Amino acid sequence: MSKGQNSGGLMSSAGLVRYFDSEDPNALRIDPRTIVAFGAFFGLLVLLLTALA
Repeated sequence: MSKGQNSGGLMSSAGLVRYFDSEDPNALRIDPRTIVAFGAFFGLLVLLLTALA
């Protein structure tokens, strides 16, 4: 790549980092383990319902 070309990768990702680093004090806080547990429960529920059908 020549010096004159700029892919824009670093500049475009800088905005995303700034967006995801900001935390809203009024936001709903959910523990990541809760999300994993809910996903596992939902998967088991689908398997159970598939087996019964």
